[in-house]
Amino acid sequence: MVHSSPILPPLDTLETFARAARLGSFSAAAEESGITHGAVSRQVSRLERWMGVRLFAREARGVRLTPEGMRFFARAEEALTLLGNSGERWLPRRNKAVVRLSVTPSVASLWLFQRLPKLEGNELHVELTLEHRLADFGEGTDLAIRCGKGPWAGVRALPLWQEKSFPIAAPALAERLGQRSDALALLDLPILHDSNIEGWRRWLSREGVDYIPRGHDRRFEDYNLVIDACAQGLGIALARPPLSDAALATGRVVAVSERTLDYHVAFHLIRPDEALRSPAIEFASRFLREAGHDETTIAAFTAPGRAKT
Repeated sequence: MVHSSPILPPLDTLETFARAARLGSFSAAAEESGITHGAVSRQVSRLERWMGVRLFAREARGVRLTPEGMRFFARAEEALTLLGNSGERWLPRRNKAVVRLSVTPSVASLWLFQRLPKLEGNELHVELTLEHRLADFGEGTDLAIRCGKGPWAGVRALPLWQEKSFPIAAPALAERLGQRSDALALLDLPILHDSNIEGWRRWLSREGVDYIPRGHDRRFEDYNLVIDACAQGLGIALARPPLSDAALATGRVVAVSERTLDYHVAFHLIRPDEALRSPAIEFASRFLREAGHDETTIAAFTAPGRAKT
C-alpha cells in the first residue's frame, strides 16, 4: 500500500528514484548524480520503505520498474517538473555541479553562510546538511565539517583554523565588570558554554579555579546560540575566532580579558579516503583558501592518495 501520510518523501530520494527509472540503471543514475552505486541503492531502498512497496525489481542485468514503480514514476516526474519550474527554485539548476556538505549549525551560521555565494560561484551548488552526528559518506556526502581533536579512522581531516579563546560579554555586562577581569570576577556572572565545557575549565584553571558548572550557568548545544545568549546579556562566554569575529566586529559582544588560550579542539574539514569528485575538489580548494590555507596544504588535502607525513 502506498504511504498514506501527507508528509512528502525525502526530495533527494525522489530525484534519485526518477533518475534511475529514466536511465533503467542504478549505475547510470550514480554516474549522472555524482554519487556511488551504493548510495543510489540506499536512497531507493529508503524511498521504498517510506512508500511501503517495491519500486524496482532487482535482476541479474540491472533493474526494472515494478507496476507500482511505473505508476509512482509518472507522479514523481510531474512533481519534480513542478518544483523545477517554480519561482522558489527548490531544485538546484541543472547546469550547476552539486557538492554535498555536512556541517554543524554553528559553522554554517557564523562563518559559512556569508561566504557561500562566493564559494559557489556560477558553477557550483552546495547542498547543506546541518547536523552533529558523524558524517556518513556512504550516503553521498562529499565533505563534512566537524569539531574535535582528530585524527579519525577512514577519513582525512584538516584543521581549519587555530582558535585563540578569551572571555567576552555584552557591553552592558562588561561595564559592570569594569577593570576586573580575573577568574573570580567573571564567576560572579553566569557562564555560558556549548556542550563541551573543557574550554572554560582550561581558561579558569590558569588562575587556580577548578570550574564545575553551577545552577545559574547556561549550556547550549550550538556555539551560535552561545554567541546570541552572550550578546543578549545572559552571561560570559568564550570567544572562538573566527566564529565570534562578526559579533565582536559589530560590538554585540566585547572582550573582557586580554588573556588568550589556545582552544583545546578544532573544527576540521573532513573527506573520505576515496578519491573526491571534481566539484568537491573545487569547493574544498575554495573553502580552504577562504580559511587561510596555502596551496601546498590544499593540494595535499584534495589529492587522490593519502598525503605522506
